[in-house]
Amino acid sequence: MKYRLLDLLACPICKHFPLRLIVIETKEYPERELPFEKPLCELFCSFLNRDVEKEKKEEYPCEKCIKLEVVTGVLVCSQCNRWYPIIEEIPRMLPDDLRDKEEDIEFLKKYKDKLPKEVVYSGVPVHL
Repeated sequence: MKYRLLDLLACPICKHFPLRLIVIETKEYPERELPFEKPLCELFCSFLNRDVEKEKKEEYPCEKCIKLEVVTGVLVCSQCNRWYPIIEEIPRMLPDDLRDKEEDIEFLKKYKDKLPKEVVYSGVPVHL
């Protein structure tokens, strides 16, 4: 998942924006070049975890950000406490009734030491 995708994503259940990104593993693509003027993100820079200020273009590390993909991680909604796994670079943002609870529990068990306790032990829709 590209960091700049968080500039577009909101919680599919409660529509809260922005989501919090917890990165477990990244992969670098050094051949990627900046396609546009920076900042690439319009509202929220998830690489720096802050709102975008257009007048401070030189502060944004878009050259670094564009080369990274989040391979494994979690998107967390701070409003409804839902979490969505990122597996093999793909955010799995499904409604609660379409999620695989066993897969979610395995994900939590595997990464519980790298995730915040509120996600692991009280996250919605599944927790340990």
